[in-house]
Amino acid sequence: MPANAVLVHNPEALHYQFYEEHPFNPLRLTLTLDLLRKCGALEQRQIIRPSAAKLEELLRVHRKDYVETISRLSENPPADHWVALAGRYGLDFEDTPYFPGMHHVSSIIAGGSLCAAETVMSGQSLHAFHMAGGLHHAFPERGSGFCVYNDTAVAIAHVREKYHARVLYIDTDVHHGDGVQWIFYNDPDVCTYSIHETGKFLFPGTGFVYEKGSGEGFGASFNVPMEPYTEDESWIESFTDTIEKVTAAFKPDIIISQHGCDAHALDPLSHIHCSMNIYREMPKIIHRLAHQYAGGRWVAVGGGGYDIWQVVPRAWSLVWLEMSDHALATAIGPHSRLPEDWVQHWSQQHDEELPETWLDDMALWKPMPRRAEIRQKNKEIARIAVQDL
Repeated sequence: MPANAVLVHNPEALHYQFYEEHPFNPLRLTLTLDLLRKCGALEQRQIIRPSAAKLEELLRVHRKDYVETISRLSENPPADHWVALAGRYGLDFEDTPYFPGMHHVSSIIAGGSLCAAETVMSGQSLHAFHMAGGLHHAFPERGSGFCVYNDTAVAIAHVREKYHARVLYIDTDVHHGDGVQWIFYNDPDVCTYSIHETGKFLFPGTGFVYEKGSGEGFGASFNVPMEPYTEDESWIESFTDTIEKVTAAFKPDIIISQHGCDAHALDPLSHIHCSMNIYREMPKIIHRLAHQYAGGRWVAVGGGGYDIWQVVPRAWSLVWLEMSDHALATAIGPHSRLPEDWVQHWSQQHDEELPETWLDDMALWKPMPRRAEIRQKNKEIARIAVQDL
């Protein structure tokens, strides 16, 4: 019998760090893993350590000159010739600057998502979670938005080539999953779905409802852009109404979902006003849809999330609790407390304020003044997004 769920993790992924003050902080992986262990939800036997993606696996998605440039810029120090080329490949900007060892650690992350997809497609496990993955902004020829190699696209390309499977990619990051969408924009057997803050106000400035795919892939791309200051009820309503219809129409062989957790009100890089409730509900919905339409085959990856203390560990732990059918997944209530030793340890280690409960106390949150108007706008956008199904 296959395992129910495995967690894919290579400790070397902790070296994916552009510079010390950069918002993409790999400490969030350590915080999440420690939380899962301290609440008794993760055993060593459930963890798989992946290898780095091979060159030929990266080249299914990325251009050869781009991979070579990343490799050369990873040297410490890189030659002046390669430094001069960095801007051409999106690697000399503040958000995605090159750093020593970049090629190796990015290959490790791509290898993790490959491993997760292969583990599920080969029948070794029904589900797999690779928290370090989800670098959805990388393009074949350039880095973007903190992303060097597009690990999820590499995994999808592997699944398509080896298993000829129909892949539904679900992106719940607050930023549009642009890299994955454009890479498979012409492929009718890869359906990309993204719910995010509208690109009118947020990076990367894309992900509008009219982005439907092109050529043979027309009709296999879906975008649900949410208004700024959207709250839980409207976000979940829009997500549920649209992803149900998309999944039923596409009938995937596997679901690969990206779980960026930057739509939370505390995240510093967006304008959405959701709570931990959406990060409890979305994995439940995806889990159910995987069993209903894809034989249970479900791969989850991480993604964005820049409040690494109060948001990311809870959100990603909720994905794993749901995926692994852990008793905590159904036992967590409005006042369920996090492990006290986890809260105390990390509060003392880093002098940071950590949450004490799994969910946010909504009684303390003030409603957005334009709540009704925002919700109505989101309902209309959701309707348009799937009107052709």
